[in-house]
Amino acid sequence: MTFILIFITVVISASCFRNPALFDKLALIPYRVVHNREGYRIWSHVFVHGDYVHLLVNMFVLLSFGGYLERLLKAYQQMGEISNSYLTYFLLYFGGTAAAAIHDLITHRDDPAYRSIGASGAVSAVIFTTIFFNPWNKLYLFGIVPIPGIVFGILYVLYSQYMGRRGGDHINHHAHLYGALFGFIFPLLMDPHSISVFWNNLTHF
Repeated sequence: MTFILIFITVVISASCFRNPALFDKLALIPYRVVHNREGYRIWSHVFVHGDYVHLLVNMFVLLSFGGYLERLLKAYQQMGEISNSYLTYFLLYFGGTAAAAIHDLITHRDDPAYRSIGASGAVSAVIFTTIFFNPWNKLYLFGIVPIPGIVFGILYVLYSQYMGRRGGDHINHHAHLYGALFGFIFPLLMDPHSISVFWNNLTHF
């Protein structure tokens, strides 16, 4: 599933780099979602990126965490905890995509010039579901400093919240925040009893 998502995203993003009309057709434009009923944009924007650096970073992070999460979900499927690992991954990724759009749909619904793009919200959801199941697994801050996933998650949420309020850097921190929060609660939406899994993993390290 991860490789399929990466392939589709790379193909569509590269096409949008050469085709501004396609970019405009797929980007999240809250005004058009609300006033023109173009609801598909809530999900289509996940496949669109601003440039190759933006695309590379998101796809590298997705590759790093997505493969591990897929193996984890397959293990839970074998244990009978979930019925279909691929469907679960699909719901997580595109649920995170929709969650990442919530803030924009509310605050920019009357701004026809506003656009948001990228897979950051969906990728954040993947990261935080991974943290939920393995809170003490080491993540690397700035790609160098090892830090427990649960600590990284707390810092990530605080940073995204702060930068979202501050603004000014042309990064949609609200999308990161809402995608991350969705990813963390997603296992509970699938099975409320999974809180015991999180607690056991959190208290045994």
